[in-house]
Formats: sequence, C-alpha cells, structure tokens
Amino acid sequence: MHLDPFIVSRIQFAFTVAFHIIFPAFTIGLGSYLAVLEGLWLLTKREVFRNLYLFWIKVFALAFGMGVVSGVVMSYQFGTNWSVFAVKTGSVLGPLLGYEVLTAFFLEASFLGIMLFGWKRVGPGLHYTATCFVAGGTLFSAFWILSANSWMQTPAGYAVEHGRYVAVDWLKVIFNPSFPSRFAHMVTAAYLTTGMTVLGASGLLALRGRATAESRTMQRMAIGLVAILAPLQLLIGHESGKVAHEYQPTKVAAMEGWWDTGRQPTILIGWPDDKAETTHVLLQTPKGFGSWVVAGDASAELKGLKAWPKADRPPSLIPFWAFRFMVGLGLLMIAVGLGGAALWATGRLDRSKLFQWAALASGPSGFAAVICGWMATEVGRQPFVVFGLLRTADAVSPVAAVAVQASLAGFMVVYAIVFSAGVLYIGRLLVLGPQPSEPEPDGHPMPVRRVLVTSTEQGA
Repeated sequence: MHLDPFIVSRIQFAFTVAFHIIFPAFTIGLGSYLAVLEGLWLLTKREVFRNLYLFWIKVFALAFGMGVVSGVVMSYQFGTNWSVFAVKTGSVLGPLLGYEVLTAFFLEASFLGIMLFGWKRVGPGLHYTATCFVAGGTLFSAFWILSANSWMQTPAGYAVEHGRYVAVDWLKVIFNPSFPSRFAHMVTAAYLTTGMTVLGASGLLALRGRATAESRTMQRMAIGLVAILAPLQLLIGHESGKVAHEYQPTKVAAMEGWWDTGRQPTILIGWPDDKAETTHVLLQTPKGFGSWVVAGDASAELKGLKAWPKADRPPSLIPFWAFRFMVGLGLLMIAVGLGGAALWATGRLDRSKLFQWAALASGPSGFAAVICGWMATEVGRQPFVVFGLLRTADAVSPVAAVAVQASLAGFMVVYAIVFSAGVLYIGRLLVLGPQPSEPEPDGHPMPVRRVLVTSTEQGA
C-alpha cells in the first residue's frame, strides 16, 4: 500500500510522541514526590518515608531511563522527517531546546547518579540536595519544552528574515501568550498522573491483602494530592481554553464541535462530520451555555468552523473526542480524590473495598488524560505546525515514503520489545509494593539510625 510520506511522517511522530510523553509526565511528578518523601524522612526520622523513598526511586530510575531513550529518538525526527520545519524555525526553537539541555538535562544527569547510587556514599543533606536538583531538573525540562511547543501554538516575539523565523524579543518568545496556562496545566497533569499511579498501586496492595503502613501512608498522600489538584486542574484547564479561544479559535471550535456561528451550546455527546460540515448531536445543553463557558457571556456569538476556509480548518473528530475523554477522566479524578478524602476523614478508608477497586481502576487515568490532552492540542493546531505561519504539509522533509515506513516499522518493533519489558518490570515492582524492611541500594537492610550515622561519616 502506497502512503504519502507526509502522512507516514505524521504517524511516526505521533507514535513516538505518544510513547515518550507518558514517561516525563510520570517522572515530573514522581521526582517531586521523592523529594517530599526524603524531606519527610529527614524531618521526622519515620522509617515509613525512607522505605517509600527506596521503593519509588526504583520506579523513577526505570521511567526516567525510558523517557530519555524515547526523547532522543523523537528529537532526531526534526532533522530526518521535518527538516524544512527545522530550517525555518531553528533560530527560535533551537535555543529553547538547547536551554532545556543545558539547564534541565545536565542538571538531572549531574545529580541523578548521586540520587540513585549515593544513598550510603554521601551525607544525608547532600543526597537530599541531589534529589531536589533532579526534581527541579524535571520541572525545568517541562518549562522549556512547553515554552517551545507553546510558541508553535501562539508564536510571538519573532520576525521573518529570508523565509526563516528569528527571535527579536526572547521574553515574548519564551513567555508567549499560551505558555503560562499551558505550563501550569501540564505540570499539574504530571502531578496528577503520579498521584493516580500511587493511588492505584496502593489500591492493588490493599485488595491483595498486602497493605502495610507504607502502602496506607502513600495512599493517604495520594488522596490528599488528588483531592486538591484535580479540582484545581479544572480551573487551570478552563483558563487555558480561554487563551486558546482568543488565539486559536479554530481549535476550540473543533473541540466543541461548532460549525455555525452564533450563540453556542455545549455538545456533550455527538459525532463531528467534516464532509457534511455538521456535528450529529446526541446530547447537548441549551444554546448560550457553551458561549458562557468559553467567553463568559451567554449571549456571545462565537464562530463555528464554517467561518474559515476548509484549508484552514483542523480535522474535528479527534480534537472533539480527545477533549471529552480528557475532561471525563479529570472528573473521574475529582470523584476519586474527594471520595477518598471523605472516607479518610470518617475513618472508613481502609475498610472500603469499593474505593480500593476504584483506586486500582483509575490508576492509569492520568496517563490516558495526558495523551488525550496532547492529541486535542496538537491535532487541533492543524493544518499548521506553527499556528498561522507554517503549514505542516510545507514542513516535511523531501524523503521517500518507503524510508519513513521502514523506520516506523523498526520503531514499532523495538518499542514493543524494550518498552514492554520496562513497563512489565515496573508493574512487577508495583505488585510487590514497598516493604517495611525495604533493602538498601546495596541489598542489605540498614536501620535508619545507622543510615544517618554512616552517611554523615562518609560525607564528612
């Protein structure tokens, strides 16, 4: 079957991005969680926090490694599959990605070794500093990546010279209009992804009759995080949507399934039809509700997709349903977080099997929500790779379709083997769970007091 190299290149990039994003989304939150655990251990000297740290650092190491590998593969495609994009935007995006390497990846790489292997080789203060630097590095990485991607959504601070985009105001480039809300939205999503994973793992242990002080502690920490951040994420996402409506109205129209201009409803369930230029509605609110949600005014007339030429419209089906799945998963997290908090407050948390099943079933919801959110964002930006400036079809490399097909097939085979093994191993760790006598990195259990004394002596 013959496929256009443009289509195959898009499929390949979507495939590698979908694999890559789940790992940074997890390690951003997990790095901060490890910093909190070690800080609590140093502050309280409670062994439960030490055991949780030594357990989750194994998961972090595996997820971090897979994130680095998949990220390197993805970045090469800028040169192999999207060379025209690289040439035209390199003066703007190249430095942003370079800053990510210099300020984030080097920071993580420099202190990751101390964090993973220095538990008994450096003092507790230095080790905790390394953990904090690694956690900070993941946030720095998200900062620069989101800045670069947000510039592609809402370009600012640039000029055009000889057909290329160059930066004339770096503050406007970095802090482009959509960056603040999208950065907050993504970091919160990463924390929720970690929180839901920890919650799911604790639910699994409880259902298997392997609940310990460690698993109960991590469940309560996860419930507290989700109960606070999930409702907050709803507000942050709404703010991000308002920015998108101002700068990318076609994306919002596609996500909402609006075709005609006027007072808009909120379509809850429907099927967008690009060919017929309509959304087959199954369930919607009265007109004006969608206008109120997006514009804050029920009488506001908002544009539908028909207001733009067909060549400038994104495909509507994927953004429409990806957005609804993301919102639905967010509402699920709110319900689980608040429900768990209510059970915890009334002393019924450990006895509620129904909640443990809900925790286990909703454990992967953070990963699914992140992927759905990025699908809505990236597909909704089409047909532009840099919104309003550079079309995706004009950014592809002049390569043969067979070459891209061969590399895609290779990626699929390698990813299926390598990442399946990594994910299965992480799954085995989660099934075992943290133990009260979690072994030291060298395999020998050590009481908390001995760890502190030995680490202090070696650090000195």
